[in-house]
Amino acid sequence: MKNLRNCYAAFLLFALLSASVSLSAQTDLQQKLGKISAITETQSLESSRFSEKYVTYFTQPLDHRHPEKGSFRQRVIISHVGFDRPTVIVTEGYGAAYALHPKYREELSRLLDANMIFVEHRYFLESTPEPKDWQYLTAENSADDLHAVRNAFKSIYPGKWIATGISKGGQTALLYRTFYPDDVDISVPYVAPLCYAAEDGRHEPFLQKVSTAEARKKIEDFQLEVLKRKGTLLPRFEKYCTEKGLKFRAPIEEIYDYSVLEYSFALWQWGTPTSTIPAVTAPDDELLAHLLDISNPDYFIADSPTASFFVQAARELGYYGYDTKPFKKYLSIRSSKGYLHRLMLPEELKDMPFDKTLSRKITKFLKENDPKMIFIYGENDPWTAAGVTWLKEKKNIHVFVEPGGSHKARISTLPEAEKKEAIELLNQWLK
Repeated sequence: MKNLRNCYAAFLLFALLSASVSLSAQTDLQQKLGKISAITETQSLESSRFSEKYVTYFTQPLDHRHPEKGSFRQRVIISHVGFDRPTVIVTEGYGAAYALHPKYREELSRLLDANMIFVEHRYFLESTPEPKDWQYLTAENSADDLHAVRNAFKSIYPGKWIATGISKGGQTALLYRTFYPDDVDISVPYVAPLCYAAEDGRHEPFLQKVSTAEARKKIEDFQLEVLKRKGTLLPRFEKYCTEKGLKFRAPIEEIYDYSVLEYSFALWQWGTPTSTIPAVTAPDDELLAHLLDISNPDYFIADSPTASFFVQAARELGYYGYDTKPFKKYLSIRSSKGYLHRLMLPEELKDMPFDKTLSRKITKFLKENDPKMIFIYGENDPWTAAGVTWLKEKKNIHVFVEPGGSHKARISTLPEAEKKEAIELLNQWLK
């Protein structure tokens, strides 16, 4: 028995020493992450941009107002510079896979030498609940997710915080600031629309005035030509879709029409030079290849990997419609109205109404308050039609529009004077 006691004591001593060695081998950040109760898993990542980088998994309630409804795992990536540095929280609107790359660093984190906390949006990639109950995919819940992450890290990173995101991520940064005005010190939404309806109505007139009359005519001529040649192009289009395994909720001819209607929006959104548009006399194969390159039909597939985005757009984030008038003669569809619900939503949500509460709440917040915010837009980006460019005479809210810019507009793409102004504002606010 005495020997047994001695063995047990030796085992305890060994265990304590092992734990001590293990703990001392951990970095300060790893030890701090280990104390966050919501984190259930942490994995080290390679990085050529940060001294330490980890992917963690947070336990989040499906419904923050009713935690008893269940929970899911949300992927959060931590990229560390220093505990005394400001922290950028990236309010991603989609999945976080690309942020795992060793060379990835978001623009503001680079400009400000800041820590980066990258939050994958609920219902995307590894942050998708099982089962996928759509009722919990709301803007408010996504803001609550960010608030929970921010609270978990506020003692680790006590300095200034900046929220930022691109496109839908920019929308998320905007609604996060609206729901939690004091969570961050600065918000920088890039190319973030504030839409008022499932088919907002401002994008179509925007496309009728964007850039030059010559550029717009070249685009419309191309659209008309591929519609006129539908007889010869449609069989090739269908063959392409079959070979790619694309499945749709509408006849293939309608999908062809929608791809043509989407073409002008997609071309301007990504800043494709109009010089790349084939001449209307070009061979069939050249015309079809260009159409597929700019406006691929995979955007309209049933059970899309981005279905969660379409659900949010139809529910409360808003979206855009199409102007069919110039093409009426050649279209197989009578109207494009309601196409988002008919083509892209899960079957059980096809009758879901749009709720204007969110857009009204955000608009009211921006009009009645003046938080430190920088909005970046591209002049030719159709999403700018729904941008907050109407905000005027605010001391702290600044809106920058890149001349001729697209959905790729960033601080780094602004003209030199505006770029300098934006960076000086950020540095001033961080003092």
